[in-house]
Amino acid sequence: MSMNPQLSPTSEPQMLDAQPVAPSPEQLRANTYSLLGTLLAWPPGMELLEVLRGIDGSDGTGEGTLGPAWQMLKLAAREADAARVDDEFHDLFIGVGRGELVPYGSWYLTGFMMDKPLALLRADLAALGFERQPDVHEPEDHVAALCEAMAAIIVGDDIDAEAERRFFGEHVGPWMGQFFNDLQQARAACFYRAVGRLGQEFLAIESRYQDMSA
Repeated sequence: MSMNPQLSPTSEPQMLDAQPVAPSPEQLRANTYSLLGTLLAWPPGMELLEVLRGIDGSDGTGEGTLGPAWQMLKLAAREADAARVDDEFHDLFIGVGRGELVPYGSWYLTGFMMDKPLALLRADLAALGFERQPDVHEPEDHVAALCEAMAAIIVGDDIDAEAERRFFGEHVGPWMGQFFNDLQQARAACFYRAVGRLGQEFLAIESRYQDMSA
């Protein structure tokens, strides 16, 4: 597998006799991680905003808190302007020198960039078969890269549930929920406040899922 934080959140729908194939719960989880990864890797353009404006806002997981979060994202996309969201993204994550938020696991876990958590993450990614792509410049502990990694792990045929649970427990669960909470509170956040809400609610569900699957 290759590790790339800039993957598309959607793929061409698979059809059988002109009937849509309902995604499995695992695919729904992977799709949510992938969407979050895409939104956190770069600002959404008009095409993705149009997709978000058309989501049904339903809660496909059976967890009541996620439906309102999807609805909030849908409404935020309907009110969003691509140029303003681009400015918002840069204020939040890039800025002059640095953005309002620092979206890296090492920073959240130790207060430093490129610290020990990143080295441990790289070792675990290599053990799972991930390879860093040469055109990717962000460290592997960027929130978008980790969301994409989780999406690939969930649907990977050669990665078992124990490996998924350990990866989540060591590299995602300890800090990403706090990041999504901070995103909702950020001064520059408008559209991304809804992204933070979805991420926080989804991570809470994921934490319970991983605990129950232990």
